[in-house]
Amino acid sequence: MDKVSIQDKLNLIKDYWKPIIVGELNNQHVKLVKVKGKFTMHHHDNEDEFFLVIKGLLKMDYGDKIVEINEGEFIIVPRGIDHRPIADSEVHILLFEPNTTLNTGNIRNEFTVDSPEKK
Repeated sequence: MDKVSIQDKLNLIKDYWKPIIVGELNNQHVKLVKVKGKFTMHHHDNEDEFFLVIKGLLKMDYGDKIVEINEGEFIIVPRGIDHRPIADSEVHILLFEPNTTLNTGNIRNEFTVDSPEKK
């Protein structure tokens, strides 16, 4: 029942695209991640994803359209929907998703993080 400083946790992140777990509730993970560049197009068969932009501008590429998410805004990507996060400059994101969610969904590549660190 301790409070969590989002900024303190973000300061622990040194690598882009490597989320850390900062909280857990009801079989859900609260994660923080720093991103820059283009991720891989992917989808999640069984999980929805919540992206809250804390700092920067995130672009969510759906293949046929791109949605811009600004600081203080969030987007929910429904399960089964192909998507690719893009960050032209560093972006800080809070993720809320089921604890079974693999960051690259149906794809395994250099971005895949099988077991995010708990910090």
